[in-house]
Amino acid sequence: MSLSSAGDICRVCRSEGTQDKPLYHPCVCTGSIKFIHQECLVQWLKHSRKEYCELCKHRFAFTPIYSPDMPSRLPVQDIFAGLVTSVGTAIRYWFHYTLVAFAWLGVVPLTACRIYKCLFTGSVSSLLTLPLDMLSTENLMADCLQGCFVVTCTLCAFISLVWLREQIVHGGAPQWLEQNQQQQPQHAPAPQLNEGPGQGVGENQPAPAAAAPLADNGPAAEVPDIQVDPVEDMELEDEAGAEDVGDANNGAQDDMNWNALEWDRAAEELTWERMLGLDGSLVFLEHVFWVVSLNTLFILVFAFCPYHIGHFSVVGLGFENNVQASHFEGLITTIVGYIFLAMTLILCHGLAALVRFQRSRHLLGVCYIVVKVSLLVVVEIGVFPVICGWWLDICSLEMFDASLKDRELSFESAPGTTMFLHWLVGMVYVFYFASFILLLREVLRPGVLWFLRNLNDPDFNPVQEMIHLPIYRHLRRLILSVVVFGSIVLLMLWLPIRTIKFILPAFLPYNVMLYSDAPVSELSLELLLLQVVLPALLEQGHTRQWLKGLVRAWTVTAGYLLDLHSYLLGDQEENDDDADQQDNNNLQGRNNNAIPDGLHAAHQAILQQGGPVGFQPYHQPIKFTFKYISMCLVCLTLPVFAGRYLMSLWTGSAKIHELYTAACGLYVCWLSIRAITVLLAWMPQGRRVILLKVQEWTLMILKTVVVAVLLVGAIPLLLGLLFELVIVAPLRVPLDQTPLFYPWQDWALGVLHAKIIAAITLMGPQWWLKAVIEQVYANGIRNIDLHFIIRKLAAPVICVLLVSLCVPYVISAGIVPIVMQNLVQRRIYPLLVMVVMLVGILSFQIRQFKRLYEHIKNDKYLVGQRLVNYERKAAGRSTTATHSSSSQE
Repeated sequence: MSLSSAGDICRVCRSEGTQDKPLYHPCVCTGSIKFIHQECLVQWLKHSRKEYCELCKHRFAFTPIYSPDMPSRLPVQDIFAGLVTSVGTAIRYWFHYTLVAFAWLGVVPLTACRIYKCLFTGSVSSLLTLPLDMLSTENLMADCLQGCFVVTCTLCAFISLVWLREQIVHGGAPQWLEQNQQQQPQHAPAPQLNEGPGQGVGENQPAPAAAAPLADNGPAAEVPDIQVDPVEDMELEDEAGAEDVGDANNGAQDDMNWNALEWDRAAEELTWERMLGLDGSLVFLEHVFWVVSLNTLFILVFAFCPYHIGHFSVVGLGFENNVQASHFEGLITTIVGYIFLAMTLILCHGLAALVRFQRSRHLLGVCYIVVKVSLLVVVEIGVFPVICGWWLDICSLEMFDASLKDRELSFESAPGTTMFLHWLVGMVYVFYFASFILLLREVLRPGVLWFLRNLNDPDFNPVQEMIHLPIYRHLRRLILSVVVFGSIVLLMLWLPIRTIKFILPAFLPYNVMLYSDAPVSELSLELLLLQVVLPALLEQGHTRQWLKGLVRAWTVTAGYLLDLHSYLLGDQEENDDDADQQDNNNLQGRNNNAIPDGLHAAHQAILQQGGPVGFQPYHQPIKFTFKYISMCLVCLTLPVFAGRYLMSLWTGSAKIHELYTAACGLYVCWLSIRAITVLLAWMPQGRRVILLKVQEWTLMILKTVVVAVLLVGAIPLLLGLLFELVIVAPLRVPLDQTPLFYPWQDWALGVLHAKIIAAITLMGPQWWLKAVIEQVYANGIRNIDLHFIIRKLAAPVICVLLVSLCVPYVISAGIVPIVMQNLVQRRIYPLLVMVVMLVGILSFQIRQFKRLYEHIKNDKYLVGQRLVNYERKAAGRSTTATHSSSSQE
């Protein structure tokens, strides 16, 4: 029983303890929330589904109470019955999850693939033999994989349709679609035309402007001379009023019958586990049927019909041979079908508007919006990056000693791979160009980039623009984007390459071929670059601030070199003179509901005003062309020259990929510039401060080097050697041959393995290695703790790896006879790994058997549980199981 005073109350029910319901203090919490009833705690744990206190994070403990007649050991028949029950449950779950996997990973993709192939074969016999084709085992795995792709496409189409509907509902449909729906009879009140954005008025257009022509073009305005009988008019009004009352009554009755709780309950019951069949029920079979039906419907609507419309259109126009020669006949034919389908929908929409079929007009308009948005998405995400990728490749041919004939041959040999690579390059180029523009907005003066849309604008919604803006504006944007991106590639890539080719003919081309005789493995360098260097730069460094500072430094340097400082950044003297007036201007801007401070807001305000306001003077650059070409030559040649020289000191005359030479040269140049700028910043502080700074940085660099040697050098090398001895050598090298080990490649693979192990450790449960890695990562480089890293991380891991490498070798070389040493040395490493895995499996099974034993004992003899109090001692914190006198039955 807990030692609670008379004033103590339960933290849940706020009542005092009694003899039947005593108070407990099961966690570290103190004060008014220290005590609780066991019944209240049990109810709260059932509600919260947690096993620990949400405030102090202490795990609650319960002591089981067994029946007095429980034997000291369970009978064999009870254990056997529990084993049979557990095995039966496991078999049942195995069959159920096998059926789930077979349905979702076999039936659904297989039916989708076979139906897709049947529809696109173009023969009636394939439709007749479709049931038999479903049961065929020919190309089963390939059809399942292709079916997964088809199901993914249909699922994306379904999600896109739902999302597009939400965009139309919340953002409003185009004005031309909602124009006739906004028309009201003459006796209707005028204010109902402008009820809100749901009426379909565009975001940038006022509602009264849309309402005015509707009133002029109403039905009554077209026949003003027709005489209407007042009695007949009254009868028509009475009939209309009766219909309205009936509709209102029906609507009210529907509202009364509708129950929101039932819908909420149905939504709560339909979870992912229940839908996929992971809850143990067979309701998922119905969902499988509906998914197969929806796949078939989407294949018919979004693939079969557009493809055949495009095929008939291409054949009718006489472009069949040209389409077949493009190597993408299906894709181009489907896009042409969508284009003709959009044109057909426009014509049908116009005819429906002429004959005043409002529902048909609205339906055709929505279908046209869906087709229009789909085509625009294909153009923006598919066509435009491909154009950028090909233009980049064409403009950089001389850099790699290639020609258009080479690109044509590569396209003929692998058209799909070639187009994908160019699309990927174009996407990377567009993405990084947009990111660069966002950084430039924070550096350049307002007005320089007024013609570019701010992607960080909260009002910028590309999908809404696709819905509302007409096609000709999208085509104009596409042409302008191609011109802008293409001009940038010409100025920044093609023109410097031509100049370098003219001035330094021997400098180009760049070496991008892989050589097997190079002493440094290309694979090792790529793994090192992609798995170590780039993640370390992105994770440890403040990437955005670092890139912003780099862009600012580059802009300032380029501005001074090209005499564009006044144009790009403005006059610093003028900014210094106006610094005193900045607070007043900001206060006045806030009072006038102006935009907030910052370059982002200034750029956006200029864009919303349609261009630069007023005259913003700047100094015209002198000899801009000469300075620009000189700077491009230096940027493209100096890092490569420096990298080639430094790499030649290491590798000799062997040719190295220019990616590594350029990266090495850029790093050396950046390191030199950084050192010079740091020394210039330290010089005004005096010699003593410079010496202290140099000492501090030298100490930090030495610590970093020691840690890098241990964590990035020794541990990956030992791990790579162990992996080579355990897996690679036994599988690849026969017993009559001697395996050769390459330390550099083993180290590079060890780096990859170490990173994978560290990632799995961080994602796994809490244990000492995870805690140490998290602590090292949290300290970073500036606050590096060398003693902690060596004692807690490096020394234990290196000792374990050395023991794993040395013990098998000592056993094979010192105990085994000489005749069998070769065989034992080659097989002892994988044999010991198998032994360790077997011991781990046995220990796991023993723990599972103990859990099963406890489960059988609790099911038969457990009568209750007793809450365990948390006790504090003077020497420190400890938990003792203080048994109370009451128990929960």
